[in-house]
Amino acid sequence: MADTSIEVSMTASDVIAVQDANTAFYEAFETLDIQKMDALWVQEDYIKCIHPGWEACQGWPDVRDSWVLIFNHTHEIKFTISLIDVIVKNDLAWAVCNESISTKDNEKWLEGHVLSTNIFERREGAWLLVHHHGSPVIATGKENEEDETGEPIH
Repeated sequence: MADTSIEVSMTASDVIAVQDANTAFYEAFETLDIQKMDALWVQEDYIKCIHPGWEACQGWPDVRDSWVLIFNHTHEIKFTISLIDVIVKNDLAWAVCNESISTKDNEKWLEGHVLSTNIFERREGAWLLVHHHGSPVIATGKENEEDETGEPIH
């Protein structure tokens, strides 16, 4: 039987560096700063970005245009990130995390949840994005149900 296990070579400093790169990504997103976002991506034809509900964007021009479109149509956005897992294998790493997103639209805050995978490639010692995929997490509604006395139903 063939060995299908993946050898993962991680050091604590690699994991921290990837976590820092992941944090920088969300900071660039929150500040709606395209120059900061530009600095975080490998700018090659093979990169991909999949925003929730969108078709895949491929290649740096298409990926960058998607960020410009989002930034131009977003007034204010805040993220709370729950980092689930970071794996480092040589010069590739991935972070899987939960995004709790708050956006302001017409003076009203809207909430959403996305499960995200961010893949990074180490380039000259820096961890840069090569792939971002966000999938919406659909609430079942049960977590907000109340009984007749107003108490949450578990």
